[in-house]
Amino acid sequence: MAKDYLIEAFVRLRQKLKGISMRVLSDADGAEDILQDSFVRLWRRQYPLHSEQEAEALLARTVRNASLNERRRKRAVPLETDIADDPPDAADRENAYAEMHRKIESELTRTQRYILEEKEYGGRTLEDIAKELGMEPAAVRMQLSRARKTLKNALNDDR
Repeated sequence: MAKDYLIEAFVRLRQKLKGISMRVLSDADGAEDILQDSFVRLWRRQYPLHSEQEAEALLARTVRNASLNERRRKRAVPLETDIADDPPDAADRENAYAEMHRKIESELTRTQRYILEEKEYGGRTLEDIAKELGMEPAAVRMQLSRARKTLKNALNDDR
């Protein structure tokens, strides 16, 4: 029954779903690939769908997220091949560490610093950190994301 809802919704909404993917990717072939991959992924998972409306929502969300993931993947910039002949010496590494530490201290809130330190250096899960701070895991994830973005922007501003 759930597969019937999925098939009916996919056939009926195929062009709209492709439009969603096209708006994100601006690539007709890529959008078609995303459409097919999304359908196959949902078909294999066998979600318990109770109506065609549920199938529509699931298809639209899956196509949109897959398209966004594909766009992010394509945007990934390869590392520059301009690598120095000599590896950085201890003083260079120490200076880079000190600069990063200054950025962490000056750019992040106390909560963001704590979450970043516990997650990246303490190896703790977001759920454990959330429990300790009395926050929802989603809020901790958001703070970690903001902290990383802030540091990235601060480091890019220096370049």
